[in-house]
Amino acid sequence: MTDRLTIRRPDDWHVHLRDGAMLHAVAPYTARQFARAIIMPNLTPPVTDAAAARAYRDRIMAALGEDTDFQPLMTCYLTDHSNPDDIVAGHAEGVFTACKLYPAHATTNSAHGVTDICAMTGVLEAMQRAGIPLLIHGEVTDRSIDIFDREAVFIERVLIPLLRDYPGLRIVMEHITTAEAAAFVAEADHPIAATITPQHLILNRNAIFDGGLRPHAYCLPVAKREAHRLAVRRAAVSGSPRFFLGTDTAPHVVGAKESGCGCAGIFNAPFALETYLRVFDEEGALDRFEGFAAEHGARFYGLPLNEGTVTLERVAQQVPATTGDGATEVVPFMAGETLAWRLATDI
Repeated sequence: MTDRLTIRRPDDWHVHLRDGAMLHAVAPYTARQFARAIIMPNLTPPVTDAAAARAYRDRIMAALGEDTDFQPLMTCYLTDHSNPDDIVAGHAEGVFTACKLYPAHATTNSAHGVTDICAMTGVLEAMQRAGIPLLIHGEVTDRSIDIFDREAVFIERVLIPLLRDYPGLRIVMEHITTAEAAAFVAEADHPIAATITPQHLILNRNAIFDGGLRPHAYCLPVAKREAHRLAVRRAAVSGSPRFFLGTDTAPHVVGAKESGCGCAGIFNAPFALETYLRVFDEEGALDRFEGFAAEHGARFYGLPLNEGTVTLERVAQQVPATTGDGATEVVPFMAGETLAWRLATDI
């Protein structure tokens, strides 16, 4: 049995760091484990231009302090009015690593998102020419479609035509949750990849209703049937370079989760690597963890692999009931449970 595992320092390709006090509270968890992270732009107001991205990056670095070597990779929030020339210029200047497409009203702070992807022709053509990755929250928002079917319907209605019309556009389908998405990404004749969260490897939809309504198991996309969880799990541990780590860590204060209309999002940053490693350990795939956590994403984005390493050891640790306090009190993923692994080295 392997009791210590050392891997190249990993990256997180999908992170919500929020802003203000919450940013200061949660950013150190991500920076402790990861060399780089794709920072989601769904603030209020959203990060829609290079100036806003620079300012947000500065706030992140200020929250982490001068000693950090963490690199936030900024993204542009696409709207119906996004300017392709501004996006390309921001990418050329090293401000934008990618652009994020939220279908309007798909998730937290997505009201300004895209209402009709067919109207984005100029932006998508410019991104294709410039080699800028498109990151997609892959769900339709038609209220007549069952919430558990919205990812599969998105593939049929939106993603297949998108790949046909933009064959050179690099696409990341974020936080996949279904067997349909796992198979589509694995088999597509297109430069497409997918991020996978720890919660969608561990939870099926029963977790949301286990003995009552469980708001801290609620995220978007929602967890699906057990067959889908197992399919996504197989994709994660398969060794395919099309699948890589993206936590979608999304903190909300306790009161915003435990309310009459609780917010969607799971805060998994404090023990992200240990939680993913639990899955790879259970699946007998420890030898594939480094690729998933530290290599596949960087190669897809065309970025160099990180220097340095992290070590995890098989030592039990209990996840606390909450982190932070007051305006930053959050319930972490796996709260109260015992994890078999812990991060042994700080970087």
